[in-house]
Amino acid sequence: MLESLKKEVYDANMELVTKGMVIYTWGNVSGIDRKTGLVVIKPSGVDYDELTASDMTVVDFDMNIIEGRYRPSSDTKTHIRLYQAYKSLAGIVHTHSAWAVAFAQAGMAVPALGTTHADYFYGEIPCTRDLTGEEIETDYEGNTGAVIIETVADKDPMEVPGINVKNHGPFAWGKSPSEAVYHAVVMDKVAEMAYHTLALNPQVKNAPQYLLDKHYSRKHGSNAYYGQENEKGRRI
Repeated sequence: MLESLKKEVYDANMELVTKGMVIYTWGNVSGIDRKTGLVVIKPSGVDYDELTASDMTVVDFDMNIIEGRYRPSSDTKTHIRLYQAYKSLAGIVHTHSAWAVAFAQAGMAVPALGTTHADYFYGEIPCTRDLTGEEIETDYEGNTGAVIIETVADKDPMEVPGINVKNHGPFAWGKSPSEAVYHAVVMDKVAEMAYHTLALNPQVKNAPQYLLDKHYSRKHGSNAYYGQENEKGRRI
């Protein structure tokens, strides 16, 4: 069942390892088949060195295991909440990558300080509020999804394809599992750049909005002209 999507999700999970975004079992990637409404996700607590494509777990929106010998990632309900809220999403990533987590633990948005950031994220990368004790006790993973949705609010999730959950870490998404990983990697790198910039100049301000607008629009939207479109439709 969904063998092609399983392979795609497996490859995306392994790309996290290749790009240094995860160690041990610290992360997960999922993908969704919109025709069936089924989600394919990395199993919980299985080391990346031991994973195969056939190990990916298939679940429905009610968290029922449709296929797979392992329990799905403990973050599965968060992924499902986001897929339910945003029909444009076809892949979601969660990691504990160091630079993004630093901003999550500080409870800070990643500011839009330069053009590298603006090439991929239209505005700052937000950080959610704290989850309440009740939210954690009653439905931790579901409410993690809910607080992400609350923070995205009425913005287009594809304009800022990642967010930090306060004291936890980054979630990123895209139009495929591989694009979600791409955004997760970029998010961590621009967080690293922002950290070093703030260390050099704690009073630094966001780059001028007209410069941020120009760089974002070069790669996104109907008037994009930067580079070439690859086979996944992403400008490179």
